[in-house]
Amino acid sequence: MRSPSIDPMTREEKRAGISLAAIFGLRMLGLFMILPVFAVFAHTLPGGSDPALVGIALGAYGATQALFQIPFGRASDRIGRKPAIVAGLLIFAAGSFLAAAAPDIYWVIAGRVIQGAGAISAAITALAADLTREQHRTKVMALIGSSIGLMFAFSLVGAPLLYAWIGMSGIFTLTGVLALAAILLLAKAVPTPPAPPAAKPLPFSRVLLDGQLTRLNFGVLALHVMQTALWVVVPPVLVAGGLPLAEHWKIYLPALLASFAVMVPAIIAAERHNQLKPVFVAAILLLILVQVGLTQAEGTYAIGVLLMLFFVGFNIMEAMQPSLISRVAPAAAKGAAMGIYNTTQSIGLALGGVLGGWLLKHFGAAAVHGFCVALGTVWLVLAASMVPPVRPGKSST
Repeated sequence: MRSPSIDPMTREEKRAGISLAAIFGLRMLGLFMILPVFAVFAHTLPGGSDPALVGIALGAYGATQALFQIPFGRASDRIGRKPAIVAGLLIFAAGSFLAAAAPDIYWVIAGRVIQGAGAISAAITALAADLTREQHRTKVMALIGSSIGLMFAFSLVGAPLLYAWIGMSGIFTLTGVLALAAILLLAKAVPTPPAPPAAKPLPFSRVLLDGQLTRLNFGVLALHVMQTALWVVVPPVLVAGGLPLAEHWKIYLPALLASFAVMVPAIIAAERHNQLKPVFVAAILLLILVQVGLTQAEGTYAIGVLLMLFFVGFNIMEAMQPSLISRVAPAAAKGAAMGIYNTTQSIGLALGGVLGGWLLKHFGAAAVHGFCVALGTVWLVLAASMVPPVRPGKSST
């Protein structure tokens, strides 16, 4: 029997993985670029001085993503993956251009709602599954997941500089342009998937209630609550500490570079040495400890160190969790599993913005971090009972 190590990815599989990761990355870059700067920019808009409205503007995208992720995934089964992805990118671009022209916070919220309606994450991951063989699917899913972390990292460094150069309207416009560029990349670079083999569909409830998938779905929700809530609190704190928004990259860049130096070896060790669960659990614990530390942190140096640790945990999870979903989900229900996963991710984005803004307004920054600690603790307990999937090419004994 051939070992997976001598059955390398084909040229088409490599092309599919790289191009789909790039499409996902272009879209997520546009989304993430608003996070480090919007809470500060909002104060220049009518209605933008209300932290609750700022949180809604940040979280509105996730709310409509949660509503449309599964319908878009199912539509991709009926009309094809590529047409569904193109439709979603056009909707996302329209919302971006509306937000760019917004005269007040309410129109920004409307633009964010429309952006979120272009919910293509499940369709993209389903297309990736269509274009790759089982023994290489984990690699491709991890590549797509890693692209999210990379774009998040780039946005934290680049967004303050772009904001100083082209303003918030320019960033929203660039977001729309990147979505249109992703359509061209889809048409030119992504192979056309073969017709799917006939398979007896599983009941949706079986996928929704699967214990191992539920743990991962809760994890992605918790991760993105923490992520969005963090950016309701941190940029204003840095500004209040005397660091202008255009100079926030001086904190973000060293933190990001250091985090990748830790994150990449951790992921390699998790896969190569079959230490997936220990690394997974350690990353959750790290995210919890960061939130505890932020309740006491004083000064930009301390915040920078804690952000570096947050990026380590966040990027590990963004690379690992989509890969795990693709390996744990039943073969006949990968699209449904991806749809549920991406829906809970979107709910996390929405809750992080809305709850983060509400808690900040009524109880202060410590309450935001305290809530994230409690959520992370529940996640840690669930992850501790997770059964890691057998590594491809290894037996379960």
